[in-house]
Amino acid sequence: MGFLRTVHAWAGALLALQLIVLGLSGSLLVLKDDWLRATLPAARQVVTATPQALGQAAEALEQAYPGEIKTLVFARPDLGVHRVRLAHEASAYADGSGGVVAAWRGNARLEAWIFDLHHKLLAGEPGEMMVGIVGLAGAVLTLTGLVIWFPSWRAFGWKLWPRSSRRRDMVAAHRDTGMIFLVPVFALCLTGGAIIFHEQSQALMTAAFPGGIEPAKPPKAGQGDIDWPRALAAAQTRFPDATLRMAVWPAKPGAPATIRLRQAGEWHPNGRTLVYVDPATSRAIGTLDSRALAPGMRAYNAFFPLHAASVGGRAYDLAIFLSGLALAGLGGVGLWSFLVKPRQRRAAAASA
Repeated sequence: MGFLRTVHAWAGALLALQLIVLGLSGSLLVLKDDWLRATLPAARQVVTATPQALGQAAEALEQAYPGEIKTLVFARPDLGVHRVRLAHEASAYADGSGGVVAAWRGNARLEAWIFDLHHKLLAGEPGEMMVGIVGLAGAVLTLTGLVIWFPSWRAFGWKLWPRSSRRRDMVAAHRDTGMIFLVPVFALCLTGGAIIFHEQSQALMTAAFPGGIEPAKPPKAGQGDIDWPRALAAAQTRFPDATLRMAVWPAKPGAPATIRLRQAGEWHPNGRTLVYVDPATSRAIGTLDSRALAPGMRAYNAFFPLHAASVGGRAYDLAIFLSGLALAGLGGVGLWSFLVKPRQRRAAAASA
């Protein structure tokens, strides 16, 4: 147990600053939609979500950004702006009719900066890799903390804040906070790491829980200007009860456009049901029903909404917000108690 305590203490100290940053930024991202509604009047509007209306908005945005659009995430009933991702790391928000209400490059907007900090530590792909490693390591730290806690479980209290700066009180607060938020912190760390290492996670989940259909490769398609009202109507016809959530422009010549829909029972805010559209004809040429995927793949598709608080309503938003603060607190209090111990030893030696 002593060896495990030492490993837990040193690993936690090395990862503390990253855990603090990820916890605080993650909590702020829970409030992203509220921030948009507060700062963008268009975000408070109700957008008509018919294929015709959404298609006309897509056409208007194509005229505003010819040849630059990569993806278009449609507005939701609770958030009245479309999110556009453009070439050259540019982005924009548009109102229900496709009129641009905000545009920026990189992480120039506050919420984009916080997301970049949370997802990549403002360091691009190396930062993204580090976030994935820290997330998985945080999940392991949570489990080792549980093992260390068992022998002293009778000392458990509800001390979320240290009574003093003495190491004993710091350790007690760290221990109690870890136990109170054990499950959500473990889930946040594990799902965060799994999202970063998505290929490995999908393969592992599919191998552990096989069955269902195999996702087919996108079919080949022609080239042309997509008639978005027609294309979205074709996608809606394939899945009449689903909600249109996202349009993806062809990545290269010969590739189809992709329309994502959200069916009943899907947790992902943008859905995982796909309809492939031929740009030459604007007709549907293939589909992928997410509800027919392997159980492991369907479980993996739930990782993002669980991590990003995209399911469960305001109560779950609050739980994830508090869990992010708890993760930051665990890192901060743990690091402080780790640093206090050597100072106390030196003070005791000097006094002796």
